[in-house]
Amino acid sequence: MAEEKVVDIREVEKKLEKMHIKDIEVSPGRELKGFFSTAVFIVALAMSLFHIYVLTIRAIDPWYFRTMHVVFAGVLVFAIVPGWKKAPKNKIHFIDYLLMLFVAAPALYIFIEFDEWIYRVGVVPNQWDFFFSILFVLAVVEMARRATGWPLAILSGLFILYGYFGQYMPGLFYHKGYSWPRMMTYLFSLDGILSLPVLASAHYIFLFVVFGAFVEASGAGKFFVDFARCAAGRLRGGPAKVSIISSALIGTASGSSVANVVVDGVFNIPLMKASGFRPAAAGAVEAMNSTGGQIVPPVMGAGAFLMAEILGVPYSKVALAAVIPALMYFTAAYWMIDFYSASQGLRGMNKEELPIFRRIMLDRGYLLVPLIVLLTSLMVLMYSPYRSAMYAIITLIIVSWVKKATRMGVKGVVQTLAKGGKGSIEIAATCASAGIIVGVLSQTGLGQKFAMIIFSYSGGNLFIALFFSMVIAIILGMGMPTTAAYAITASVLAPALTREFSVPPIAAHLFIFYFACLSALTPPVALASFAAAAIANARTMEVGWLGMKFAIAGFLVPFMFVYGPAMVLQGTPFEITLVIITGLLGTLALAAAVQGWLLKRAGWAERGLLLVASLALIKPGWTTDLIGFGLLAIVGIFQIIKLRKK
Repeated sequence: MAEEKVVDIREVEKKLEKMHIKDIEVSPGRELKGFFSTAVFIVALAMSLFHIYVLTIRAIDPWYFRTMHVVFAGVLVFAIVPGWKKAPKNKIHFIDYLLMLFVAAPALYIFIEFDEWIYRVGVVPNQWDFFFSILFVLAVVEMARRATGWPLAILSGLFILYGYFGQYMPGLFYHKGYSWPRMMTYLFSLDGILSLPVLASAHYIFLFVVFGAFVEASGAGKFFVDFARCAAGRLRGGPAKVSIISSALIGTASGSSVANVVVDGVFNIPLMKASGFRPAAAGAVEAMNSTGGQIVPPVMGAGAFLMAEILGVPYSKVALAAVIPALMYFTAAYWMIDFYSASQGLRGMNKEELPIFRRIMLDRGYLLVPLIVLLTSLMVLMYSPYRSAMYAIITLIIVSWVKKATRMGVKGVVQTLAKGGKGSIEIAATCASAGIIVGVLSQTGLGQKFAMIIFSYSGGNLFIALFFSMVIAIILGMGMPTTAAYAITASVLAPALTREFSVPPIAAHLFIFYFACLSALTPPVALASFAAAAIANARTMEVGWLGMKFAIAGFLVPFMFVYGPAMVLQGTPFEITLVIITGLLGTLALAAAVQGWLLKRAGWAERGLLLVASLALIKPGWTTDLIGFGLLAIVGIFQIIKLRKK
């Protein structure tokens, strides 16, 4: 039976560690016991209860709430994640306690000095303001290094240096420079570390992380995979198409490509290999689908909440705008898999290999109810994200009592709340560190200058500006969490696209968000592909390049909705309908060109025509649409004639 081929997750974790892929959801770091384990559990539980209380019962001042969010996360990061290779794995080191003090003492200081502090910060700070601000900034940089690796920590450090040495920078990068006291206290404020990224993490993302912990504790992940196998398992290349559905269901809540690969891939990759996919192709398909999970409404990972906050629009508007682009991405993935399977002669799964749909729905179908409640609360009732997440959590706890195997008592709820607190520390550390960069951009004015820089280097050409933006978003996102990559690039690139090139704001932000997500799929640092390679026992770079090839349509979709805003619901119903039809045909033609198969194997001339057809259909406009449709029809008719002759 196919189920016997599931990979041992512990073996996958070892391979990920060897490749230096750090993901707290995959590897918890230290194995604390006794007093240390109990203390961490209490802090994590307190973090969850504190957020639930503030968000749903009694609100407090943003200074207090956001500061405590970072403090809780910092204490957990320094306790759970060892800071160096030879650090003790079963206890907390003295240096870790010192760093906990670095993040907690400044919080206590501003709570005591709050009435005077808010008038001095970033303007006329005294020596104690400066001292505690330095401690907090250093702690945040170290949090980012431990939670996500060196890239974000180094980038934060470079921006801090830029804030001080700006007077030595050339051209548009010049600014007058700021003293250390002014800059450090500015960073320890609602304009720096405690700015929009931390607001999104504390107000919106945290409860969705807790919801994800409850979903995992209920066994819903395995149910989603079985549900997907029933829906698509018998189709050509069925196991790979199963990955589309399960990755979308799991990925929208997880918000992490690597976590999605590990949760989803341990089931799907062995099934793909068993049905004839070579290891590298199986890993590439899983990486493509798991990366796309972040762009699927209603949750879309963490970055979408930040996007709604930056744009100042309801989250439901962002989620609705993302529906058609997500449809394009996964439709293209479907055709890529289908045509690849046809060209390789691969089949679907046998009936006996599939779970019985009626049985799994009767047995575990109730696990879909919390997702329905979440979707209804967000998209229909227009409740706030954290209120919707809270309703979904409560619903999940209630429905868990349907079956004894999933029943969550007080002990189970408490343990899951603590697990949710631990699971939030990576995103909290990421957002806090991104706040340093946002603060420097704001204080120095570099964010506004980037619009002029991009406009200057692109020569006023929108396509070149978009290409530059794509490259920057991908480079910044390599080895960095999606939220951090989006927060940084949105701060510098979105104003350029909206002001200088009149791109609709939501299209500009979604463009940047998509490429921040796709950076996990782009070599040389393709973390999603590396994680999939570990499960598939394939060469990492082969999986990376093949994953990029499979997802090539995903790299074109963002250009589609910038040139055709109807794709993000900026247009009339007729324009929206037309862009959906031509976009879907364009993704089909592109997949056929890449895989060399439409109705049968395509020659190089046919593939060339299909490529031109795809680009013409993807570009909005009646002329290009007619050309693209005509070329696609010509190739299709030609292949039908050849098939009939044969």
